[in-house]
Amino acid sequence: MIIFKDLSNIVEKLPNAVVTIGNFDGVHLGHREIFRRVKKSAAELGGVSVVVTFVPHPLKVLAPEKSPLLINTYEEKETLIEASGIDYLIEIPFNMKFAALTAGEFVKTVLVEKIGVRKLVIGYDYAFGRDREGDVALLSRLGEEFSYEVEVLEPIHDGKIVFSSTSVRTMIMNGDVKGVIPLLGRHFSLGGTVVHGHHRGKGLGFPTANIETDKELLPKEGVYAVKVKIDDVLYDGACNIGNNPTFKDERLAVEVFLFDFDGDLYGREVRLYFIDRVRGEQTFPDIPSLQRAIAEDIGRCREILGDAAVIEYREYLLKD
Repeated sequence: MIIFKDLSNIVEKLPNAVVTIGNFDGVHLGHREIFRRVKKSAAELGGVSVVVTFVPHPLKVLAPEKSPLLINTYEEKETLIEASGIDYLIEIPFNMKFAALTAGEFVKTVLVEKIGVRKLVIGYDYAFGRDREGDVALLSRLGEEFSYEVEVLEPIHDGKIVFSSTSVRTMIMNGDVKGVIPLLGRHFSLGGTVVHGHHRGKGLGFPTANIETDKELLPKEGVYAVKVKIDDVLYDGACNIGNNPTFKDERLAVEVFLFDFDGDLYGREVRLYFIDRVRGEQTFPDIPSLQRAIAEDIGRCREILGDAAVIEYREYLLKD
């Protein structure tokens, strides 16, 4: 996949470009179906598949107080879109000047003159541009003017649930990391660097790795059964997300205890795959009570992880 991080980097129109536009936060099953349609149309036209998105998320510029916690980092989103088989990803830098463009100006100067759109694939309720004026009706009318086709997709669902970033975000924030798999098509994960923490875990008999992550959206506070990837090797572990109320910490921490790992992790990159939630965050009256609870958590995690297999982006390359 070729990534353009600025429109000025596109020196000529893309051949028979089939384009979709959106934020695509989460790259969930609904997004993947959109990408499948884009790829199919591009193959029929003998052209290329193109995803247009914005960095940062427009609400972070227009209304930061309303901006959602992002499911993916921008780097993760690139990886997931590439795994979906897209040819070109265009990341338009979003600022107030760009936000001032009308939908018509965006279509003419970006989609038509810069990218060379032949077909546009959008959701039934998609809208963009100043005052969200770029809706289906306007895009279809402009398609007639500029000779590009518009395909409008109905809500994408599995018969029960409509796939949406809002639904994914809500489930993760509620700690339902197992239930979100049918929407994401993969296990929710986060990457980060192992850093020094309070070093309490070793004294309790359960040394933990403290993870510093750029991930905005974290699962609800509590204990989770996780698989941890270190140098492409997966290890079982128990992850705690929270403020360690027993010790009255103020900063939210992500800590993981690896069951069968022996080595120095400081400064190393790891990725956590959340398999299931074991319990919520609790305050314990004393250290022995905390130690017993941790031992029980680890036993439960071992049971959950025994035959669990990680579903990650490499396993869902799109197929017709």
